[in-house]
Amino acid sequence: MPFSLDERYGLMKNLLSLLLAFCLAAGAGAQGKKASEIVNTLKERITLEGYAQVGYSYDDSGQGKANSFEVKRAILMATGKITDRWSCYFQYSLANTPKFLEVYTEYHFLPGLSVRFGEFKTMYTIENSLWAPSTAELVNVFSQATNYLVGYNGSDPLYGSNSGRDIGLMLYGDLFKGLVSYKLAVMNGQGINKKDGNNQKDVVGNIMVSPLEWFRVGGTFSLGTGCAVAESDVNPDIKVGDNYRRNRWSVGATVRLEQLDLRGEYLAGLDGHVRSAGGYAMATVHVYPKVDVIASYDYFNKNKSLDMAQANYVAGLQWWFYPKCRLQVQYTYCDPHKGVGSNLLQTQIQVRF
Repeated sequence: MPFSLDERYGLMKNLLSLLLAFCLAAGAGAQGKKASEIVNTLKERITLEGYAQVGYSYDDSGQGKANSFEVKRAILMATGKITDRWSCYFQYSLANTPKFLEVYTEYHFLPGLSVRFGEFKTMYTIENSLWAPSTAELVNVFSQATNYLVGYNGSDPLYGSNSGRDIGLMLYGDLFKGLVSYKLAVMNGQGINKKDGNNQKDVVGNIMVSPLEWFRVGGTFSLGTGCAVAESDVNPDIKVGDNYRRNRWSVGATVRLEQLDLRGEYLAGLDGHVRSAGGYAMATVHVYPKVDVIASYDYFNKNKSLDMAQANYVAGLQWWFYPKCRLQVQYTYCDPHKGVGSNLLQTQIQVRF
């Protein structure tokens, strides 16, 4: 059941109290400072951020037409600087059912070696690892392939809705003066706020090369064994609670110029014996200092042997009316290979502090 406003307020009050107490205690132990000295520097050591996204959508897919206003996201983020090298991070969702999205601690040993432990984003796909709902161009956030293969929105019932996150341990860093960035993690593979469903861990890797300041290219992978949380028409041989092979990989590139941003990625997955594949191409044209034109082509085939493919064509505008705050208007034509096409019109306003 959804929490009431009073219950949400209480949860957030307890969360912030816990965060402050943790940072104060950890900082006192790590730096040997008196409590009064820590309190005096508290503002310098804790950063609070947040954003909200509300919108309207019209969708004529299915049996009828649907339209609705909705609160898509209300996110609070807190970073605690314990020492110059040690920090903790919390990200909490207030919309719909309140829940932790991320909670981890990390330590920076060297520019080329840091360690992170807790719940955080799975570093599979360029989209999921480098973009967030507050920066992604699409109102639907990511492409069909990314949403499905990282378990972002529940479009893969076997994996569930996990916001592209999992629990584990990650090593990461920049090498050769930033030419190469790497991330390597061992994760449960079960998703957000969940214990592992089996005794086998997923290995997730991400490597990006930046030969030019404006150009990056790289690839990602995720290898492991999933534990199905629901049944899926895409893969009917796998039942709830079954362990199944779940492997993914991707390759892609990003281009960031003064007037134009481009990115694209090819993604593929193997769930049991079912192969899926897809990709996207995204263009953002900066027509005015605060106005962008968005265009995207997005294709994904959930089951290549059954040809369960769909292509989405997106066009829209976004206006950055204040730093980190924007208004988005987008039209999407959804073209399934089997079935009737549909239209989706979306608007969204984002405010952030």
